[in-house]
Amino acid sequence: MVKRINVQGAGRIGADTVRANIDIVPGKQFSSADVDSSVRRLYATGYFSDVKINVSGGTLNVSVSENELINQVVFNGNRKIKDDKLAGIVQTKSLGPFSKTLIDADIQTIKDAYAAIGRSDVTVTTQTAPVGDGRVNLAFVINEGERTKITSIDFEGNQAYSDGRLASVVSTKKSNFLSFLTRKDVYSEDRLRADEEALRQFYFNHGYADFRVVSSNATLDPATNEYKLTFQVEEGPRYTFGDINVESTVDGVNAEELKGLVESRSGDAYAAKDVQKSMDAISKRVASAGYPFARVTPRGNRNFQNNTIGVDYLVDQGERAYVERIEIRGNTRSRDYVIRREFDLSEGDAFNQEMVSRAKRRLEALGYFSAINISTQQGSAPDRVVIVVDVEDQPTGSFGVGAGYTTGNDGGFTVEASVEEKNFLGRGQYIRVAAGGGQDNARSYSLSFTEPYFLGYRLAAGFDIYKRQTSRETYYDYTEEGVTLRVTAPITEELATTLRYNYRRYEYEGAGNWNNNGNLAPAYQDLIRNGPWTSSSVSQSLTYNTLDDQNLPREGIFAQLTHEYAGLGGDSEFYKIYGKARYFQTLSDEMDLIGSLSVGAGYVTPTGDKLNVYDQFSIGGREIRGFESNGIGPRDAVTGDALGGTTYFVASAEASFPLPAVPQDLGFRGAVFADAGTLFGNEVSNTPNAVEGTDSAFRASVGASLIWASPFGPLRVDYAVPVAKEEFDKEQRFRFGISNQF
Repeated sequence: MVKRINVQGAGRIGADTVRANIDIVPGKQFSSADVDSSVRRLYATGYFSDVKINVSGGTLNVSVSENELINQVVFNGNRKIKDDKLAGIVQTKSLGPFSKTLIDADIQTIKDAYAAIGRSDVTVTTQTAPVGDGRVNLAFVINEGERTKITSIDFEGNQAYSDGRLASVVSTKKSNFLSFLTRKDVYSEDRLRADEEALRQFYFNHGYADFRVVSSNATLDPATNEYKLTFQVEEGPRYTFGDINVESTVDGVNAEELKGLVESRSGDAYAAKDVQKSMDAISKRVASAGYPFARVTPRGNRNFQNNTIGVDYLVDQGERAYVERIEIRGNTRSRDYVIRREFDLSEGDAFNQEMVSRAKRRLEALGYFSAINISTQQGSAPDRVVIVVDVEDQPTGSFGVGAGYTTGNDGGFTVEASVEEKNFLGRGQYIRVAAGGGQDNARSYSLSFTEPYFLGYRLAAGFDIYKRQTSRETYYDYTEEGVTLRVTAPITEELATTLRYNYRRYEYEGAGNWNNNGNLAPAYQDLIRNGPWTSSSVSQSLTYNTLDDQNLPREGIFAQLTHEYAGLGGDSEFYKIYGKARYFQTLSDEMDLIGSLSVGAGYVTPTGDKLNVYDQFSIGGREIRGFESNGIGPRDAVTGDALGGTTYFVASAEASFPLPAVPQDLGFRGAVFADAGTLFGNEVSNTPNAVEGTDSAFRASVGASLIWASPFGPLRVDYAVPVAKEEFDKEQRFRFGISNQF
């Protein structure tokens, strides 16, 4: 016990601050452990370079040596990472203590930041300059060095799949002339571990349940600053599903009724994702039936003689546990609630592991994070669970430049630049601004915004505003502008519905020497004389999406059906229904050959006394390659102007494949296709000239494509030859532009 505390050496900091950071109080007993704890607390403040504590009689002597204070922190030599980014990741701040330990940690943090952009040989040193009164300026001097490259990615032990096919699975890519944009050739331990997991999931979903990554190595050549990556794998045999059963030990849960939810089927190639989907569906059904603690456990029964895996889904009463709290860690940009809302459970709810797994998959699908790990910890009581979510934010903004060229009378170059952000201000909101231009004074502008959780519900609400202006040869100038308000509600994980209100304004202005006897269809003359025109409509869509990858789907279905009613004011009165569906299937895993079939159809009928030209469907090169936009369907027999149609059908078959002798890392693929379709029927008023092409004659074409998943967006070049057409149709065999799945 001491009567007083004597502090020496505390100048700027002050003796009171020292006394407040020790565990010893005059008049109370203390031990050597309290002395040690006090020394650690004082060092932890960062303000002192040396601390000594001793007792002399009834006095506790505390002697400290103060660190200098940081006056200003600057960065020199950095070009690839800006000052504000570096200032945000270092712990040393202005008016903070000059701590050698803290500065060493900051040097490593800066090195890690440069390693993340492929500059592992960066060097970081420090310089100090005293400015008086115990203050110093601190400079981090950075030599960024050269970017590391990846010269090869090799696989050993693989028999079922080629090196090129496996290279398309991993996220790390070999360096190429566009790597400075994609940054996919940056080596890191975390990415290597993620690539191992990607390989495991790929094999597990293709029947190889015994697959394992034996080793993965990255060898750096210091002379060239280049990495060589090697994955040694062991594939094992390929399995198919054997007998599938559902068992239940929970009273009131009928196992037979749950069998219809099982995705895995006897005889199909074993796929871990089918097992996971089955577990999710059964767990969700059982929980909704009033059994929140029920647990679904798959039990595999391997048969090594015929290489089958039977799966028994066991539903039992899991431990009664409740969520005490959900703890979010590591997010530096995304708000906590953006992460929390992906969980179907919250504090106080029954703990369900399947719901946690589902939340992880949702978080991964957002694209906001480079790493996601969800773990559980014991809560304050045996029946309390703490869910810990560790994430790492990644950039979500992008700047894109797209270009296209179409041939024909209405063709020419088009260019569009866009800026989009998928996680605006860390709130999970989507915003996109775009502007474009092209031949004949064509201009376009658009703004889109989406709030994915409107009013706190799983409703994606947003709006789209656009304006387009074009010139139609020398006949007229055309302006279309509009706004769409929309809200999307999920029905299931794969099915959603969207409601829209659409307002459009059309204006046609005469720009040439047209007249009633010659070069412009009377229907268009009517649009020019009596415009501008407006359309006010509501529409509803159902969307079904099971695609395994939105950028390069290999399996799954995307289908959408929309119906629209116009007549809420404006000049249009019609009912329109149209839809499209596309099915993807891998035809050969070894060759990475992907097949797809698509169909589409639409019908519009007037609910008033007429249909306008712009109310009807117009199709062409986007739907049936080999033809111009608006290249088929009803036309004015005198002028040749497209008038649109009331009914259309289209279908397409396509097979895509990696280009031979071209590294898959570059993102090039080839495709062959066959398209067919028709557009017929016409109810446009004021057409005194004869109208041709109102019958349902089918057009067809065959062709080949070059597809490039470029850093600027998917680009596609199509060359198609019409094999069935009408004499008044307008061909366009070559098309270049942004790739479109439909």
